[in-house]
Amino acid sequence: MTSPPPTVLRTEATPALDLLTVPQVMARLQLGRSTVYDLIRTGQLASITLGRARRIPTHALTDFIRTRLEQEAA
Repeated sequence: MTSPPPTVLRTEATPALDLLTVPQVMARLQLGRSTVYDLIRTGQLASITLGRARRIPTHALTDFIRTRLEQEAA
């Protein structure tokens, strides 16, 4: 007898890691290109580099917004 195939993780069980481009982040935050790159450079907005492309995970953008809201409320 053969053993059953290994269990495959369903996409519903693990959230997909959506990556945004700098222009997409610019549009969502309604900020300019330089400002978005300044946020990345100063570490306020996390990003990754894939080759020469800069990408921002959606959770990083959400965390950035949440942090700014908490700072404004304090």
